[in-house]
Amino acid sequence: MGEQRLQKLISASRLCSRRSAEIFILESRIKVNGQIAQIGDKADPDIDEITMDGVRVTINMKPRVVLLNKPSGIITSCHDPQGRRTVLNLLPKKVSQGLHPVGRLDFNSRGALLLTNIGDLTLQLTHPSYSHPKTYMVWVQGLPSEDSLKRWREGIDLDGKKTLKAKVILLKTYRNQSLLKVIMKEGRNRQIRRIAELLHHPVVDLQRIAISNISIEDISEGDWRELKKKEWSKLIQNNKSTKAE
Repeated sequence: MGEQRLQKLISASRLCSRRSAEIFILESRIKVNGQIAQIGDKADPDIDEITMDGVRVTINMKPRVVLLNKPSGIITSCHDPQGRRTVLNLLPKKVSQGLHPVGRLDFNSRGALLLTNIGDLTLQLTHPSYSHPKTYMVWVQGLPSEDSLKRWREGIDLDGKKTLKAKVILLKTYRNQSLLKVIMKEGRNRQIRRIAELLHHPVVDLQRIAISNISIEDISEGDWRELKKKEWSKLIQNNKSTKAE
């Protein structure tokens, strides 16, 4: 296989994401041939022994992608220091092993979430430069004015940087609440909720219904299904072609 960065190898082992692997390295939990690893280290799994917490890491490159319809009240993480339920707890152990969630979906948000062991797929689905759309159904308090919706569509300053343009469609109103369909190509931390707060229309309920052409319409809340290769491989191909344009 040749030498590769430890983060990539550990991610390929299906233990965790590359980001989590970096944390494990910083916590001195990763060793190569008995020596504590450092950020930037490389290893050859055909030659070197890689361990985490003293247990040998087995590299398995078989790619897997799972689509989960996440309920509210579940942590989008591989593990939680506070002991709360994570998205991995919703999958059988034989399915969840080695998978990590792709991107964010807030504790109080629900809907479509992908979990995978493919690092490149994670990068392409979370990086805005690949123009990967995500679709949300969002109930907010009150009735947003056309001016507020226009501001949202054109982009709003968050943390000193303007958000990318988004499609925001007012679908209906009911009892002083409004249902919006939001399609966006980036996913900053709590982005939709923060924008809604800035516009004085706090989010009541937030559901992600689709990631690109992958929809949860056939999956009940809390359930999941494994995607076929022809489904997730199209995501990579479409993102590559979109970025190159």
